[in-house]
Amino acid sequence: MTGSSTQGIKTVLHPVSDLEKAKEVYAALLGIQPQTDGSYYVGFDAEGQHIGLVPGGGPQGLTSPVAYWHVSDIEAKLAELTAAGATIKDPASDVGGGRLVATVTDPDGNVLGLIQDR
Repeated sequence: MTGSSTQGIKTVLHPVSDLEKAKEVYAALLGIQPQTDGSYYVGFDAEGQHIGLVPGGGPQGLTSPVAYWHVSDIEAKLAELTAAGATIKDPASDVGGGRLVATVTDPDGNVLGLIQDR
């Protein structure tokens, strides 16, 4: 099989109902304080992984954790995934800092995230 490769899962976003309480739990789990600490997002960078806490599921409306695969070409990967049977949930959008994100659903409705850093 050919096509664009992934760089692995490096980011997992978790929807939370109480950002302050969740922040304490994840800080205890990871043994570090968050690197990003805002009212709309709290992010931890630990051991090459990024764990994000999104209050109320954020604008994406997350209802469960979503793993984000890092890719070199998000549009090419979206084309490959849809050709293979995935459905685009959120098309690629720029979330700032040169980062593009998108989500698709697999045939069972599981959400898969993609991230491309420029």
